[in-house]
Amino acid sequence: MRSTIGKTHFGTPASHLRSIALLEGLSYLVLLFIAMPLKYVGDMPLAVRIVGSAHGALFVWLGLLVLRGLVSRRRPTSWAARIMAASLLPFGTLVLDRKLRGEADAARRALKSV
Repeated sequence: MRSTIGKTHFGTPASHLRSIALLEGLSYLVLLFIAMPLKYVGDMPLAVRIVGSAHGALFVWLGLLVLRGLVSRRRPTSWAARIMAASLLPFGTLVLDRKLRGEADAARRALKSV
């Protein structure tokens, strides 16, 4: 089962991007709706430090994957701008997921046909 998860979520560059985009979007929601209230209402600033660090790392990872898509996969600049803009909006990457899922499925089908 472990190899199936790895192939599904990280088997192609498109599925890797989709997985990291989802994780980044979820970390943003946790930061906004759980960690920030804990900091300001519950007087627990450590929550923001931990979740914010994880979210920042995922954001950088997403940015690097988008750059790789621009360079190696020759994706248009509008594709990159749409993904990075979605990552700045709450629920943005979750809305974008349908489009990324289509790209990942197409890449997976192309690998199977080869």
